[in-house]
Amino acid sequence: MDIFLLATLIATGVFVLNAKQQRQRVVLLASYLGNYQIEKLMENLTEGYLRALGESDPERREQVWNLLRTTELQLSEQFTRFTADFTRVDAALARVSTLPLALPYADRWLPGASFDMRQALAIHAQGIERAVRNESGLSLRDKAYTLSAELFLMQHTCHWFCKSRAIASARLMARHKTPHAQVLASVTPATRAAYSALLGG
Repeated sequence: MDIFLLATLIATGVFVLNAKQQRQRVVLLASYLGNYQIEKLMENLTEGYLRALGESDPERREQVWNLLRTTELQLSEQFTRFTADFTRVDAALARVSTLPLALPYADRWLPGASFDMRQALAIHAQGIERAVRNESGLSLRDKAYTLSAELFLMQHTCHWFCKSRAIASARLMARHKTPHAQVLASVTPATRAAYSALLGG
């Protein structure tokens, strides 16, 4: 068989299998997220932070921060419940490949080069909760910055689960103009340590 034709057939097969697995993952994640308003709350929080930081009237700015506190608590509570729900997902379906290229079912034939999405979501839930509680006593501005980083990292993991690490990083740059390394450097130290340990350093 012609080498070019063989390569084309293999590439086509990989593409089809990748697309199939990615569709399955999108449906799986959406089936759990659909029970919550996490994405809407994230959007409201991001817009609210920009509004608060841009508000020149101190009294009005304080009112905005107070309203955002309720949104932060709702988001943290909903994400914690979503994470608990997702633990019911079968272990084989929760594996995510850490290979640089998206290869179909790589998490199954190279399990050592993968992580458990359920564990990743637990790390994100704890990180979001820590940032909302503001254990370090950060200013409202710095708290908003840290919580935003926690949310962006969580969003990156969800895109990674559905597609690939490369696509997740590209989406992070396109949507938030922030590279993955900067987001990781901006989350709480506990999140960064747990996340790095999950990915094998």
